[in-house]
Amino acid sequence: MNKIGFVLILLLASSALYAQDNKKVFVTKDANGVLVFSDSPQAGAEELNLSSRANIMAATDPTLPARKPPAKEPYTVDIAQPEDQATVRDNTGSVYVTGKIGPMFERGLRVRLLVDGQPLAEPQSNAVFILRDIERGEHKLQMELFDQQGKVIATSPVTTFYLHRTSTISAN
Repeated sequence: MNKIGFVLILLLASSALYAQDNKKVFVTKDANGVLVFSDSPQAGAEELNLSSRANIMAATDPTLPARKPPAKEPYTVDIAQPEDQATVRDNTGSVYVTGKIGPMFERGLRVRLLVDGQPLAEPQSNAVFILRDIERGEHKLQMELFDQQGKVIATSPVTTFYLHRTSTISAN
């Protein structure tokens, strides 16, 4: 930047500061074409109209608006396997039962399986069960979902399945 530009910026800054107090600034050009600022009118001077407005933004509130916690979907539990009215063929009497928890299985939840209305075992932390030595015929399954305090928060619809096993009765 050349000296004239620097002087010009310095004059503009100082005249702007001065204008804030007196509100009148006059400008003329000298013989070399350089702008000359003054607080008193001279021949050929032009009055500058300087507005005095603050160059400061209004303060804003830095706090975020309160967020509502997302509405929690109620839990659901369903028996995915075996399907309702399915026939299971297993000569050992083993049946694999799989449950589906929604919206998502969380730590602390427990699942209990009811077989023909009776609890299979204590509630456990997953929804996969293996039934052993089940008698042939019709059976009803239902799952219960417990929260961390042991309260039932969801129950599946009853699923009916039929177990086919080879008969031990001989024809003789």
